[in-house]
Amino acid sequence: MTTSLREPREIVREEPLMQRPILEALADGPLTVPAIAERIGHPAREVVFWVMGMRRFGHVVELPEADDDGYFLYEAFDKGDAS
Repeated sequence: MTTSLREPREIVREEPLMQRPILEALADGPLTVPAIAERIGHPAREVVFWVMGMRRFGHVVELPEADDDGYFLYEAFDKGDAS
């Protein structure tokens, strides 16, 4: 694992590539950013960029209540359920 931090633009550019692994991680139910990071094997600092982008474009939704550690849960948004 590297200790150097990547530039945010470099991380954001990878979002389209990371959507599938993130959605697969969420297939069994909602997860926090740290839990998603652990499942896909990437730093939470990077995962937060990808999850926020996916949230912005409607691929994931944030659940209204935070967990005991203050992290919000995210779940995959099934566009087939939209009214």
